[in-house]
Amino acid sequence: MRIVFIGTGEIGVPTLRALLDSEHEVVGIVTQPDKPVGREQRIEAPPIKKEIARSGGFQTPKAFGAGKPPPLEVLQPAKIKDPQAIEELRALKPDVIVVVAYGQILPRDVLQIPRLACLNLHASLLPRWRGAAPVQAAIAAGDRETGITVMYMDEGLDTGEILLQRTLEILPNDTGGSLHDRLAQIAPETLLESLRLVAAGNAPRIPQDNARATYAPKLKREHGQIDWSESAEAIERKIRAYNPWPGAFMKVDHQNLKVFSASVVDLNGQPGEILRRDKDLIVATGKGALSLAEVQLEGKRRMSAGEFLRGHRTLILRPD
Repeated sequence: MRIVFIGTGEIGVPTLRALLDSEHEVVGIVTQPDKPVGREQRIEAPPIKKEIARSGGFQTPKAFGAGKPPPLEVLQPAKIKDPQAIEELRALKPDVIVVVAYGQILPRDVLQIPRLACLNLHASLLPRWRGAAPVQAAIAAGDRETGITVMYMDEGLDTGEILLQRTLEILPNDTGGSLHDRLAQIAPETLLESLRLVAAGNAPRIPQDNARATYAPKLKREHGQIDWSESAEAIERKIRAYNPWPGAFMKVDHQNLKVFSASVVDLNGQPGEILRRDKDLIVATGKGALSLAEVQLEGKRRMSAGEFLRGHRTLILRPD
């Protein structure tokens, strides 16, 4: 089938690779524009465009027999709803559009372009955790499993009918980063199986139960500030969930101290109270306490909490 791939984030890279190595013909790629990143604000291409550059701008010749495949067309419209972008997509005449972590809402005019289906790969077991941050939400909530859902796209927010789901266990030490990477690895085969069902004409369409829907809104950096009135278990899950983004942090002497990992300890005190600080940095929560393991003061390198305490004895440990 003729496939247009629409995606931006790193989670979509393994799926794009699998499509390029499949029997399908990838006729176009749509991704977000290059943008400035980091402190130096260097202009950088999104991960999907970088992957195309690594592959030399070509897909493997499976879909073309012995002939040399044409270079892939990469579109980077500022807004996919712009009429020119829609016309460029329409000219590609796709059978299926595949969307993975694109970052823009597709309008009806785009959803109606493919001959067979517009499919989205979402990193949760829908209808649980619709929205922009399902990986972090699943860990923070203490879910035992998550997965990849392939759904038919409609104009709602992750509300389309389900084609296929694959489940993945959430491990006790999973971070947002590690779970993201493991979901990225099961996504390709989930999509390829979905495409086989679509090509055969027997792909299921399972309506979502809207009564069971939960939402995972887009995270901002300020969402990472630790609320010490929560329980130790809840804060520990958020520390893992928000690693690497948006990063969990506490205020220490008006500076941000990022917390990468922590463990629950059986101590009690007033929320935010420093219970121990000689070798272990232990902070009381609304229920129980947390022993911080890896931390990073803004502008400094990442280190153990013990090393941080040895090198910053003059700091006032007073979480806000």
